Amino acid sequence: MSGWFSRPVLFVSNVGAAIEFYRDKLGFAETNRYVEDGTALVGEVTREDCVLLLNCQQPEKVGQARMFVSLDHDTFDGLRAEFASRGAPVEDGWWGYETMIVRDPDGNELFFPKPGMA
Repeated sequence: MSGWFSRPVLFVSNVGAAIEFYRDKLGFAETNRYVEDGTALVGEVTREDCVLLLNCQQPEKVGQARMFVSLDHDTFDGLRAEFASRGAPVEDGWWGYETMIVRDPDGNELFFPKPGMA
């Protein structure tokens, strides 16, 4: 493999519940799940080129992640409407510019800057 290959890790309290949230509320697809002794320890969800690893093995880190996702205007506007229709917890924020923020049930944050602002 050439180049860099990276995947952010979001620490969650329950991998199965986190996968359901990212799938049902945010439109991700489950692409992998590692189960040991009947408990999901690591999951992977994907949407477009955004791949997230969900891990419950370090409880002291649960809810401390922030993921920054840049989108074009059309995608941003459509995604906001899609999230609203799915019942995702969307809020407006400010991080030096207007930002759409989604927090997962554990408090991990996905920041979507308004296009043209970042």
